Amino acid sequence: MQTEKVINHIVNWLKTYAVNAKMDGFVIGISGGIDSAVTSALCAKTGLDLLCLEMPIHQAPSQVSRAYNHISWLKENFQSVKKIDVNLTPVFDSMIDALPKVEKEEDRFMSLANARARLRMTTLYYFAALNKYLVAGTGNKVEDFGVGFYTKYGDGGVDLSPIADLMKSEVYQIARHLGINKEIIEAAPTDGLWGDDRTDEDQLGASYDELEWAMKMTEKGKSSSDFSGRQQVVFNIYNRLNKANQHKMMPIPVCEIPTELK
Repeated sequence: MQTEKVINHIVNWLKTYAVNAKMDGFVIGISGGIDSAVTSALCAKTGLDLLCLEMPIHQAPSQVSRAYNHISWLKENFQSVKKIDVNLTPVFDSMIDALPKVEKEEDRFMSLANARARLRMTTLYYFAALNKYLVAGTGNKVEDFGVGFYTKYGDGGVDLSPIADLMKSEVYQIARHLGINKEIIEAAPTDGLWGDDRTDEDQLGASYDELEWAMKMTEKGKSSSDFSGRQQVVFNIYNRLNKANQHKMMPIPVCEIPTELK
């Protein structure tokens, strides 16, 4: 990958889109992870306003500190960066209190994890509307179009996706080129939606490098029978997740009424 040229292409694309849309800048949630770090740096390089939101919900201290350190790095290197802290923990807890009780708490763990992402999306759009900003998405190609590893109308609810055509490994290349903090580059990827230390790999059953490989093999028309051992396991994981999450990647289905019925 021609990293410098790719960076310039994304930055120009971001700025052109915002100017044509008559918007003043971008808002992004900073998680302490690699994707939001790279996306926010690319947005900052446009010279337009960038509002960074830190939105903890029972967040691990290590994630919060990485996010704060990254925002500090952005502010040191770019003049147009602002930060706002929005503690969503009491909002999340109040919502749980308002919901009906369940017999087994683990039955709603996934629903509550997705609710965290949707609370953050709502907060991002609140500030976007106040300031004429665009909500910048942080999903990469493997997450957005491979395994669908994001929350529908949560972190998937954005105005534009600057890095969605980049593999995770390419996001890391850009991070190193931009000088993103080492602690972020070395941290195990996590969505931070569970209130514990589980990583993306724990949830997916495979690393991003493995999933990238499986995505490329699928695009080449390979099948499960072409592989054995760990490769076959990973290939099957990728295709199972891809199939299960097509509802996230495809347009919302519309029931079209036949003309003769109107």
